[in-house]
Amino acid sequence: MPRLSPLTAALTAVALTALPASFPAVAQADPGPYAPTMLILDASGSMERPDQGGTMLDSAKRAVRAFVASAPAESSVGLTTYGTGTSNAEADKAAGCHDVQVLRQPTTIDKPALITAVDGIHARGWTPMGTALRQAADALPDSGPRSIVLVSDGDDTCSPPDPCEVAKELKQQGLDLIVHSIGFAVDDKARAQLTCTAQATGGTYSDAADGAALERILPRVSSAALRNYQATGTPITGTDEYRTAPVAKPGQYLDTIGQQQKRLYAVDVPAGATAYFTGIVSFPRAKGVSMTEDMNALELRIFGHDGVDCNIRERELETRASDGVALTVATTFEGATEEPTSGDSAQCKGGGRYYFELNWDLVAKGSPTRLPMEILVGIEPGVTDPGPAAVSTPVTFTDPAGPARPMSGGGSFTAAATLPGSGNYTDTLQSGEYVFYRVRLDWGQGLAYRVRFAETGGANSTAASNVETALYSPLGREIDSDTTVYTGRSSAELALASVPVRYANRDQSAARVQRQAVAGWHYIAVKLGIPMGADALPPTPIQLDVTVSGAAEPGPSYVGTSAQPEAEQPVAVGGPATVARPWALYVLIGAGVASVAGIGTAIVVVGRRRD
Repeated sequence: MPRLSPLTAALTAVALTALPASFPAVAQADPGPYAPTMLILDASGSMERPDQGGTMLDSAKRAVRAFVASAPAESSVGLTTYGTGTSNAEADKAAGCHDVQVLRQPTTIDKPALITAVDGIHARGWTPMGTALRQAADALPDSGPRSIVLVSDGDDTCSPPDPCEVAKELKQQGLDLIVHSIGFAVDDKARAQLTCTAQATGGTYSDAADGAALERILPRVSSAALRNYQATGTPITGTDEYRTAPVAKPGQYLDTIGQQQKRLYAVDVPAGATAYFTGIVSFPRAKGVSMTEDMNALELRIFGHDGVDCNIRERELETRASDGVALTVATTFEGATEEPTSGDSAQCKGGGRYYFELNWDLVAKGSPTRLPMEILVGIEPGVTDPGPAAVSTPVTFTDPAGPARPMSGGGSFTAAATLPGSGNYTDTLQSGEYVFYRVRLDWGQGLAYRVRFAETGGANSTAASNVETALYSPLGREIDSDTTVYTGRSSAELALASVPVRYANRDQSAARVQRQAVAGWHYIAVKLGIPMGADALPPTPIQLDVTVSGAAEPGPSYVGTSAQPEAEQPVAVGGPATVARPWALYVLIGAGVASVAGIGTAIVVVGRRRD
């Protein structure tokens, strides 16, 4: 029951990293973009209250510094504050309720400048939270996923506009904006307002009772905000007819697709080569959609020379689209490795131009009329020697020794956190998050791991969520997945293991083994589903225990290359790449986060189904 499903998240195509004695392709690009994020820091007069040997503002500044220190260099982070320009006296209310300043625009993070801006904040005035939300949203980009992280020690003292109503307005405008709020030693009234503000956009609320808690929570929440999804790629426009289909070379592209619309793309596949083609659509979160109306499906078909139907069809169905999943459909086409024969089947064999059709053929209730769609194309040359024989026995998990190392997983494959190999790693997930990590496997190596979700006490006595992990190959194809029910009132554990990676695995009958036929970066996705019975579970610590097993061994020999390729060289991302060899392999990541399925009156785990 394969599940090929984001990115929340953005997915940039990445050329597969060559390993010693591996593919004649070369270095993988750095992780792709993060969601632009604006921090809003309360500087009202009440932030001068004492906290841990200083003031609450002092504690907030330390928390912001901790986040800035850990933020990825490629991230875009801005800073907005309110309350610095007037006192909180009644005579200053009219001016104080417009006292909002955007101190740093949400451009590529300048850590020293951001810290300097934070250090210069002085708490004095009123709390125009709703106005600050509007100005922060205006400062963010006009399109694509965006995030706001709001820290306040009280409710809005200037409303209208009420911050929750502002959040609802922003969402109704169709903005792909998520607000996460943190209540810093707040009372029940402020907690309710901040919770409403976050939930109106699909974000999360967190309580920080004191400065120490804020220093733990703000970096985590801000990192999660950066893990939003952003579709990227070289612009391309598919057509509804093969004769006019654009030619896509190896690379990653960005198109849009409408409901029940077909989009065709042409790919020139050399004789003897294998082609890889993937389509990804990320669906936005939605509330109140019943299970029977919450299904999206993508279909992929292949047409040969002169548009002849090759009778190759892949269809992926997502049964819980409103969770905000990215649905991925992918295929491996080997027709060009076969000699043409007579009849229509000859049109689907040998080298030449082929056509790949994507169709959003089943649409969930409430889905947008049109959505971004990422297209990934890869070409792999034939081999003269496939290397060692196939193997179908998974490797054995061994609990790694040593202390756990903190990691902040990424919101997409290209932003995945790099795990250096065997070891124990920790992270914290919010409800509804899909988080990615990557591990490099050479030929002959396998991966076994487990994910442990810590006991948090849960949201209430009935709240429960599906949690899942999925393992993906460097081609973006899912290898395997595991899922269970998690309440937070007790811990939960998931585990997966791959077979050793060998080229000959692709000829095995089991799909799980077939997809372990490419060496390079392998991807671990972990999901904490949106719970039934509550708006969100508490922030959930996870531990990822990883074993990389087996020694590196020689891989296949490709046509036009030796078994021992030259040293690694960088290739381009988002378009065709060149290397100083007669053949170059372009293999692209092409899958999103695996989703967890529907929850009815009882917890029901439903897998994605291939028709």
